[in-house]
Amino acid sequence: MLIPRQKTPDLNLPLLGGGQFDLASEGSSRGTVICFYRGLHCPICANYLKELEKRVADFAERGVTCIAVSSDGEERTQAMADKIEASGLRFAYDLPLDVAKSWGLYISTSRGKTSIGIEEPALFSEPGLFMVTPEQTLYYGSTQTMPFVRPHFSELVGALDFAIANDYPARGEYIGDV
Repeated sequence: MLIPRQKTPDLNLPLLGGGQFDLASEGSSRGTVICFYRGLHCPICANYLKELEKRVADFAERGVTCIAVSSDGEERTQAMADKIEASGLRFAYDLPLDVAKSWGLYISTSRGKTSIGIEEPALFSEPGLFMVTPEQTLYYGSTQTMPFVRPHFSELVGALDFAIANDYPARGEYIGDV
């Protein structure tokens, strides 16, 4: 289980368009929003990523970078980026499922073709949304067992404004006896 204020797992993946995403050297002033999505087969993911694409500039104004990540290969990832008409949102691909598990993501098995007629991979990770500080510690995290009911990016931007204005720390950090 990831613990707020403690180091997250490393994340080093290829980026669409070339280059590498390396969380440890991201270099943003306030952190990185990492949106783990199920893959091209998921129509809910496409709508969710469209919403993130609309908010990339809002996060950037606050010193936060954004990235979308899945276990899909380069071709399927490019198809998703094209589908949502991504211009500001970066996409990383080839997420190893053992790395997905280290982030606390749930793993699902294929049910065949989805409602949009795209085959699910044999195994893939379910959604997760994280904000990681520049020091690579967990600030915010949400994982799901299903594609439904995800955190809203507008609320995360609003929460970020509050956190910045009030120097609000990450919560949920206590790991002692209860």
